[in-house]
Amino acid sequence: MEDLNSRAQRSGDPQLNRALQQWLTWDQNVRTRAQVDALVSGGRWEELRSRLCSRMSFGTAGLRAPMGAGFNRVNDLTVIQSTQGLYSYLARCCADVGSRGVVIGFDTRGQEESGCSSIRLARLAAAVMLSRDVPVHLFSAFVPTPYVPYAVKKLGAAAGVMITASHNPKEDNGYKVYWGNGAQISAPHDKEILRSIEEQLQPWSASCWGEEEAQSSRLRTDPLPQINHCYMEDLKTLCFHRDLNGTSPLKFVHSSFHGVGHVFVQKAFQAFGFAPPIPVPEQRDPDPDFPSVHCPNPEEGESVLELSLLLAEREHAHIVMATDPDADRLAVAERSDGTGWKVFSGNELAALLGWWMFFNWKEAHPDPADLQRVYMLSTTVSSKILQALARIEGFHFEETLPGFKWIGNRIHELYKTGNSVIFAFEESIGFLCGGLIPDKDGVSAAAVVAEMATYLHNKSLSLNRQLHNIYHTYGRHLSQTSYVVCDNPPTICRIFHRLRNFHGEDSYPQHCGGVRVANVRDVTTGYDSSRADRTSVLPVTRSSHMITFTLQNGVVATLRTSGTEPKIKYYTEYCAPPGTSEVAALQEELDRITEALVDDFLEPERNKLIRRCV
Repeated sequence: MEDLNSRAQRSGDPQLNRALQQWLTWDQNVRTRAQVDALVSGGRWEELRSRLCSRMSFGTAGLRAPMGAGFNRVNDLTVIQSTQGLYSYLARCCADVGSRGVVIGFDTRGQEESGCSSIRLARLAAAVMLSRDVPVHLFSAFVPTPYVPYAVKKLGAAAGVMITASHNPKEDNGYKVYWGNGAQISAPHDKEILRSIEEQLQPWSASCWGEEEAQSSRLRTDPLPQINHCYMEDLKTLCFHRDLNGTSPLKFVHSSFHGVGHVFVQKAFQAFGFAPPIPVPEQRDPDPDFPSVHCPNPEEGESVLELSLLLAEREHAHIVMATDPDADRLAVAERSDGTGWKVFSGNELAALLGWWMFFNWKEAHPDPADLQRVYMLSTTVSSKILQALARIEGFHFEETLPGFKWIGNRIHELYKTGNSVIFAFEESIGFLCGGLIPDKDGVSAAAVVAEMATYLHNKSLSLNRQLHNIYHTYGRHLSQTSYVVCDNPPTICRIFHRLRNFHGEDSYPQHCGGVRVANVRDVTTGYDSSRADRTSVLPVTRSSHMITFTLQNGVVATLRTSGTEPKIKYYTEYCAPPGTSEVAALQEELDRITEALVDDFLEPERNKLIRRCV
């Protein structure tokens, strides 16, 4: 160690030298130590500074970063540190954490060069909790992310941890935290856990590195058999038409994108009485290298669904489904007669699922008075289609900030006052059908879509035909969602500073594509020009940027930074009244506004932004 430390002194940077000393003192993973050694030997001080002189922070989905050595990466040491901080905060908030315990799950990610597999990181998190005599409900095998919040609620645990990076690139991993209510953590818990982490960065003891302790401790239990059984039984409450059992004339194809979804979606179909979907063989088994997809995110659409669609053609299947690697998101495509495949956007699928959930709820609750306690939720960057349904049908609709943690915590608040949420979604193909858990769930959504498609087929309707029926009744909602990539945080800050000072200090753009901007809402600053007090009703989120422009022609456009990736996302939607049939004209206007929003407000060429390419 002395030799490496002496070589590290050549950096000439006291802050970096201190960080290096800490890393070499605390880290016991030989592979990540070797990574640091190689960087020091190569004199790669900027790379070391990047890895060691900053820390991860909680985004919209907890901690998420590349795997490898460094305090701002996901590895053995940072997971131990994060779990120490989580325990310390739980000990202050939950006097009964020692009896309730913590749920820990993991996906199938891993990185050979750093030895940072999800299963190893989960066991280390368990070891930290066990070192403080906290019972750990550690799954014995990989599970979908929704199983962790489900288990937290079912077992009455104080919190839950899921080691996953969801649909991120293969280099990434993450540490997602759920509170005792089953929802992802939000303020003030996220900031307080971070503070607790930073107060005690040094691993408490050698037992925190005891991966084997997580397997043998008397305080460790395996919740997998119980949760598997209970989840599938509870899932049956979302099966509304038992008469369809085993009679579906439709054939389904499913891809799990090399993740955890295959076995669980198969079980979900069987819980509904349907034959399991045909798996895409090249993508069925877990593989952390994701060899058959350039990006393990089914949200990217047809370009990443190629193998699924080819298999569906060969098998003469009607519906293609894909879950992301941790199975909390769902993509759906449907065979279109003579025109290939219709890949539904998240907003379109939400229109179908929202209609379906209300259709079945209404059949079971004929008393109009029951509507007063029924809610649907979506994030503010998602389609307003649920708002249109609510306006006509009479149930309640609410928007939240982007990120399912906001939806989950709002669901908890509504349940406490005797209300029920029958559907919630975010446009990035995240759906929650019913009240199984306060988080998105691709497994349950897949089974619900299968039943909905079968029911419609028996009525001589396709999913796409029913979507058009919904738009005719509630108003056509045309939307676009995409992004540009920006790896330079100062550039992002400069772009949003310009938007907030467009015509001089504290002035936003007055036009977009030649159309007057009627209202501006900036949740980063808490400003909303549509309200008398100029204050946004959505919570202020100063850690990220999000500005929404409502145009005079009814188009709503939002620009926001991603909480988990180096992206500026943009969302536009044209909401037409019921019965509107001029789809081509509406689409042309939306396309024009979207192009102006990107070109004039983001200036991709000037700011060296990389446009989405699929």
